[in-house]
Amino acid sequence: MVPAKPGLSGPATPAATANPQIQLVPASAEGALDAAEEAVDLLLDSGRAPGDVLVITTGAQHPWAEHELSFGEASYWAQLDAGDDVFYADAAMASRAGSRPVVVVAVNGGPATAAATALPLAHSQAGALLIVCGDPQQINSVLGAGV
Repeated sequence: MVPAKPGLSGPATPAATANPQIQLVPASAEGALDAAEEAVDLLLDSGRAPGDVLVITTGAQHPWAEHELSFGEASYWAQLDAGDDVFYADAAMASRAGSRPVVVVAVNGGPATAAATALPLAHSQAGALLIVCGDPQQINSVLGAGV
């Protein structure tokens, strides 16, 4: 994976007319979350602002999201509104997360419809870059061959 170049920082920016670059990181459902974490680390190491990144999971929630939700939904969504850190959401809540310059999707299981719903949504939410971690065959069937 080629790390993204540093770009916009600050609060989320709409993905109005952008057609984001798509990067596929092959991973099993069991390894997709780890692959997504590595992608986020590379983005941050390359200078990308944490508030530029949204991570979506199709199966089990990211441990950060689980932890933050333990304090209640208001606190969890306040983190999104602050826009100064990487935000983690599961596919069912992803539409509420809005747009960010970079969206990372971990296709880490869940119902068969989760990836089919989450991937097109993530594509529309990503302003500059969409990174998808998971089974290439499943991802290509949803986003189109040759991704």
